[in-house]
Amino acid sequence: MVTEVATDMRTLTSTQIDGVREALRAAERRTGLRFAAYLGPAIGPRRHFSERLHAALGDEVDRAVLIFVDSEKKALEIVTGSEARRRLPDEKCRMAAMSMATVFGAGDLVGGIVTGVWMLADQASRHP
Repeated sequence: MVTEVATDMRTLTSTQIDGVREALRAAERRTGLRFAAYLGPAIGPRRHFSERLHAALGDEVDRAVLIFVDSEKKALEIVTGSEARRRLPDEKCRMAAMSMATVFGAGDLVGGIVTGVWMLADQASRHP
C-alpha cells in the first residue's frame, strides 16, 4: 500500500503532512482498506473532482477511502469504493465529516483530518 497525501504545499508543513500520512497508514493497517487524502481546491465541481481522484487510486479503488478537503472553501468530501462502502455506509461517513468540520472550525486542519481518519478506521474495523 502506498499512503498518499496530496496537498497544496502552502497549506501544510512537512511535519503536518507526516502526521496525516501516519494516521492514514495506521488506518490502513487496522482495517485493510486503502486511505488517501487530498487537501486543496477542486478543479471543476467538487464531488466530480473527488470521484476522479478516488478513481485514480487504480486497482485499490474498491477498497479505498478518499478524504478531500478544500480549506479555503470549507468543503469536505469522503468518497468510498464498493468494498469500503459496505464497511463505511454514508451515515458513518457523515458522522466523521461532522466531527472533522467541528475540529476544522476550531482552526485545526490537521487535527480534523486525523480525527476523521480515526473515526472512519474505527467504524471500518467493527465491520470486517
